[in-house]
Amino acid sequence: MAFSKDFVWGAATSAIQVEGGVHEGNKGPSVWDVFSHTPGKVKDGYLPEDGCDHYYRFADDIALMKKMGIRAYRFSIDWSRILPLGFGAVSEEGLGFYDRLIDKLLSAGIEPYVTLFHWELPQALEELGGWLNPSIVDWFGNYAAVISSHFSDRVHHFFTINEPQCFIGLGYVAGVHAPGKQLPLEQTLLMAHHVLMANGRAAIELRSHAKHAIQVGFAPTSSVAYPASESPADIEAARREYFSIPKDTNRWFWNVSLWSDPVFFGHYPDEAFSTYGSAMPKITDEDMALIHQPFDFYGQNIYNGYAVRQGQDGRSEVVPRPAGFPRTASGWPITPEALYYGPKFLYERYHTPIYITENGISCCDVVSLDGAVHDPERIDFLSRYLGQLKRAASEIDLRGYFLWSLMDNFEWSDGYTQRFGLWYVDYTTKKRIPKDSAYWYREIMATNGRDL
Repeated sequence: MAFSKDFVWGAATSAIQVEGGVHEGNKGPSVWDVFSHTPGKVKDGYLPEDGCDHYYRFADDIALMKKMGIRAYRFSIDWSRILPLGFGAVSEEGLGFYDRLIDKLLSAGIEPYVTLFHWELPQALEELGGWLNPSIVDWFGNYAAVISSHFSDRVHHFFTINEPQCFIGLGYVAGVHAPGKQLPLEQTLLMAHHVLMANGRAAIELRSHAKHAIQVGFAPTSSVAYPASESPADIEAARREYFSIPKDTNRWFWNVSLWSDPVFFGHYPDEAFSTYGSAMPKITDEDMALIHQPFDFYGQNIYNGYAVRQGQDGRSEVVPRPAGFPRTASGWPITPEALYYGPKFLYERYHTPIYITENGISCCDVVSLDGAVHDPERIDFLSRYLGQLKRAASEIDLRGYFLWSLMDNFEWSDGYTQRFGLWYVDYTTKKRIPKDSAYWYREIMATNGRDL
């Protein structure tokens, strides 16, 4: 078992989680800028701008990235920093910030992987209906055209949209993320349809405005159904469960096939119509032609999964976790099998090269008396997960892995209570301290995972 010689090793962040500088360079407010200022929405009342200050410190961060052996950096561009209103006038100051960031990365020998949308929806667009307004397909397409026209001379890899399950499901169904709404099923399914149409339009615009050949991908997420045993029956039960449509309409967004089948197959799964019936949006052939664009790779954010077996009735059956099942500091189950079976099942279904675009662990990290941050639990977690990914790499077209996250950061409605980073961030002084895991990961990258 081995990773390919050109396997991409990197780390990831998103704009709203690390940048700060929310009032700089003519940036407009995003839904997260507004939501985080609403009392009670974020733990302890902290704001995105209270954290990492990457907007001002990116040059030092890139120097540390180089020292830590980071070869590829996946980051998002804040839509509202480029187009303060979401459309119309382009901010030259916003473009200039990302110019400096990208140029500094390239000069350090670090490949930029750009995500167009990691939940930074301009507030001005939300006030016009946001993802419920069909015009957002054109708004997002125009934004993609601006990004491609300006940056594709230096950037070769673009991700369109990150985790639609989360920004639609948590933002508009559960209401716990920005903009904090709880809308009926019909409206949120229509939003999902607009997301997929915007995703297709972005792929078209990225390519048509590119200065040279680029590669374009899509980056959803999933909790992986993995088999309780390696029996053929359990493997098939897990595969069936992984691509099933949830019956609980309050959790409909936690699925793979409704978001990915239209992109790669050109149609929604039949189970979506049989499960949600008249709540499904009216879908035209033109809609599906737009959604069904060719993608060069398929990003997937995978943190955990759940065991599935074949029940006595022949149906898939979720296996209850035993008491004391291992969990991270954020309470997520530790299930390394997810990083083998997730990429494997996805590749078998969609036949598209895979990047793991996020994977990592929140730990209760502290600065020790010796001034270092010792995080053996993160090293153990990554060893287990990457060992399973290495197993997958020998069976499928696996292109790369981006660890979440490069540094501790603003963890959405949890504020600064969760630390996912390779670097510890003192949010008062902004000092970065590479954790033990950063040095461990440097060796993993340098040896292409040889000793996993």
